[in-house]
Amino acid sequence: MFNKILIANRGEIACRVIKTARRMGIRTVAVYSEADANARHVRLADEAVLLGPAAARESYLVADKIVEACKRTGVQAVHPGYGFLSENADFADALAANGIAFIGPPASAIRAMGSKSEAKKLMGKAAVPLTPGYHGDDQTPALLHREADQIGYPVLIKAAAGGGGKGMRLVEQSADFPDALASCKREAISSFGDDHVLIEKYITKPRHIEIQVFADSLGNCVYLFERDCSVQRRHQKVLEEAPAPGMTLERRRQMGEAAVAAAKAVGYVGAGTVEFIANQDGSFYFMEMNTRLQVEHPVTEMITGQDLVEWQLRVAAGQPLPLAQEQLQIRGHALEARIYAEDAGKGFLPSTGQLVRLAPPAESLNVRVDTGVEEGDEITPFYDPMIAKLIVWDEHRDAALARMRKALADYRVAGVTTNIDFLSRLVACPAFAGADLDTGLIERQKDFLFPAAQTVPRDALLVATVGELLWEQHEAKAAAKASGDPFSPWHARDGWRMNLSAARTVGFRDGDSLVEAHVRYQRDQWAITLQGETTLARGRKLEGDQFAVELDDRRLIASVVAVEGKRSIFLNGCTYSLLRDDPLHLVEAGGAHAGGLTAPMPGKVVALLAQVGQKVEKGTPLLILEAMKMEHTITAPAAGTVKAFCYAAGEQVGDGAALVEFDNE
Repeated sequence: MFNKILIANRGEIACRVIKTARRMGIRTVAVYSEADANARHVRLADEAVLLGPAAARESYLVADKIVEACKRTGVQAVHPGYGFLSENADFADALAANGIAFIGPPASAIRAMGSKSEAKKLMGKAAVPLTPGYHGDDQTPALLHREADQIGYPVLIKAAAGGGGKGMRLVEQSADFPDALASCKREAISSFGDDHVLIEKYITKPRHIEIQVFADSLGNCVYLFERDCSVQRRHQKVLEEAPAPGMTLERRRQMGEAAVAAAKAVGYVGAGTVEFIANQDGSFYFMEMNTRLQVEHPVTEMITGQDLVEWQLRVAAGQPLPLAQEQLQIRGHALEARIYAEDAGKGFLPSTGQLVRLAPPAESLNVRVDTGVEEGDEITPFYDPMIAKLIVWDEHRDAALARMRKALADYRVAGVTTNIDFLSRLVACPAFAGADLDTGLIERQKDFLFPAAQTVPRDALLVATVGELLWEQHEAKAAAKASGDPFSPWHARDGWRMNLSAARTVGFRDGDSLVEAHVRYQRDQWAITLQGETTLARGRKLEGDQFAVELDDRRLIASVVAVEGKRSIFLNGCTYSLLRDDPLHLVEAGGAHAGGLTAPMPGKVVALLAQVGQKVEKGTPLLILEAMKMEHTITAPAAGTVKAFCYAAGEQVGDGAALVEFDNE
């Protein structure tokens, strides 16, 4: 077994590998960019080596720098994690040339499966079922268009070197094909340096089911059952579970054996995932093989009781697989939810900022949290905005769903926008709870999953008010303690007056609305009048950032986190946002960029879609901004005229930068 390994990755997967390596007595070396100098994976590793600037192409994607780091630190092997160089055959060859083991498959297997089109040809020879489509080398746009027309719509355009939903476009009709192809190729060249695409028939109401395979260097190969990854947005997985609901023993065997055949066809060694598109009738087609550990591998670990990273390390060290096929068994049901810094209500727009509060649910035999960040860390625009993976397990699916609902309700994050409330609605959605699964679930359940914006409920407003009053009392006590006369009555914040009780107003902004709570101080409580109704309230601080709130004859447990003027209220498993209203704060009308459109985050302008002087309707695409590995289309906020573009295609823009000067009609 290895004594020391380098992890050529960052974030959650690097921390995950370190955890197993530490348990096995293996020392670890982390690599990091300047943006990750204080990252959790750097803090956890035994050693760490700086690779370069924040941009991945100048740090994590530079194979020569990682090989040099291996030599300097004397490691015996490299674990590539997922993403970055994990499926880069040249990187695997470079390690081998320097006598360093690659904790992954042979370079030949990576090359064979790295091109989706070449992989399809190999799978056809291995008798693995294939989806109808075009996988040829001729990439002439006109020919690709004709092939799509011949296959019949809807079709899916996919980057041949792609993965993670990047470089993928669904095309519903022939007229939309040219623009979709151009967008797909643009994203593919940006993400993978290769704009080669393939075209496949899009299966209506498909399920995305993948099989975990494992092979050793001695010729043994097994499958560790399946995962259902059907719940997706932008072709990226949101929720995963194992085993797949409704899977029969016979179909599991057929898919498992097909996956093993796929692995053996390329002389596979190590952990791999064979992904299939499955029809509702049970038929299935090979989609692709990911030659690495998958993000969703924890659900497989939870139902099998196996540590797949340990399996990777043992196989890479030349040892046989720990178990044979007949020794592997499924126990219970597991679900994984990806906690992202993103705004689901705004097209899953990524969010950046400091994790001012990060309080995950308590871990146990039933609840697991895999994360690469801690409270106080930053979600930067340079990398994927995943905060953590929340994994739950129980004896059956309904119990696991209940575990997930409770764990999401207990997850508290402040400082960035998250998808936690969206995930809570998703696991409560009748279609998902009833296992009516397909890759279009989020779209067909959008009315349930994306309800119209609601005002903050009265209980949350009362909690926010009590939170402000408790904080003022806390600050007063701290000031009194630090003063020369801690018992002076002038430090008190109890509202005492000579002949009458004190009264004041605490204001909040709920969107564009001003909400005012009128507070009258009483001996040991507050009388709060809100929305025309008066409530007697008390508050008492509990452990951490939580406090107990008594509202008349009810008692609630809540938390309020203040980030400058913003208040995040955590109550009954939901998160609400308010702005503290400051009556002394004057806001100038208009602003520097009045009438303009601004960048939601740092990024690069990749295309201008309108002309200066052009009259457009509301929703007309104006430009495409590439940020955090995704393309975002900036559209007209109303009918009007494009006056000017502030940046040309190819230029970098900062967060909040004015992009377009626009005149509303």
